[in-house]
Amino acid sequence: MSNHLVVTAMGTDRPGLVGRLSRLVSECECDIVDSRMALFGNEFTLILMISGSWSSITRIETQLPILSVELELMTVMKRTSPHTAQNYVSRIEVSFNGEDQRGTMNTITQFLADRSLDLAAVRSHAEVNDELKTQSILLSINIPDKVDLLKLETSIHQLAEQLNLECHVKRMQGIAAP
Repeated sequence: MSNHLVVTAMGTDRPGLVGRLSRLVSECECDIVDSRMALFGNEFTLILMISGSWSSITRIETQLPILSVELELMTVMKRTSPHTAQNYVSRIEVSFNGEDQRGTMNTITQFLADRSLDLAAVRSHAEVNDELKTQSILLSINIPDKVDLLKLETSIHQLAEQLNLECHVKRMQGIAAP
C-alpha cells in the first residue's frame, strides 16, 4: 500500500532548489505525484505530494529537515491520503479583472462558500500600471449536479458588477451553453 506525504518548502529563490529536493525524493525511493512551484517576490515556494512505502516516506520525514537547514528552507510535512474525486458534473473557470480593491478575494470566496461550491484552483495577481493598481483573479470551480449553472453564472456576473470588475465565465468538460 502506498503512503502519501505533502511537503511545503519556502525560502530565498536560487538555482538548484527543485533539483536538490527532487533528488532527495528519488534517493528515498519515493515518487512525486503532484507538485506546484511559484515565486512570490524573491521567495521560492514548492508544494509536493509524494508517494512511497511507509519506510520510504519515513526516510523523507527524517532527512528533509537536515536538507532544509542546509538549503535554508522552511518546510512543513503532513501525511495524507490520495485525493478522492467528488462527483462533479462540470467545472467552470471564472476570471475577474479590474482595479485592485482590498477585500475582493474575501468577497468572492465567501460568495462561493455560501453556495457550497468547491474551489479546484485559485490564482491572483496585482500590479501597478501608470499609478493604477489592477488585479486579476482566476478561479476553477467544481460544479455539483444540484447547481443550476445558468443561475450561478448570472449571480457571478452580478457579483462582478457589484465589485466593479470585468468577469468572464468559461464552461469546461464539454458542458454546452443552453
